Amino acid sequence: MQELLDMLWETEPRTVLLVTHDIEEALYLADRVLVMSARPGRILDSVLVNFERPRHLDIRRLPAFTAMKAGIADILRG
Repeated sequence: MQELLDMLWETEPRTVLLVTHDIEEALYLADRVLVMSARPGRILDSVLVNFERPRHLDIRRLPAFTAMKAGIADILRG
């Protein structure tokens, strides 16, 4: 589904708002990730995702991707 959504965006660029609990999914699909707190929901941080497009699933193995994922997890842990 992630690859399909990415492909659709490549052929028909639009602004898309995606809500997910999956950090990896957010980093793969997004150009910017807003990290939110638990209740009351507020934005804790905004993370720019500067990986080139089109993206491929193997991007998840890059050290920069792994570091960004760990950084977001740290923000969520507080």
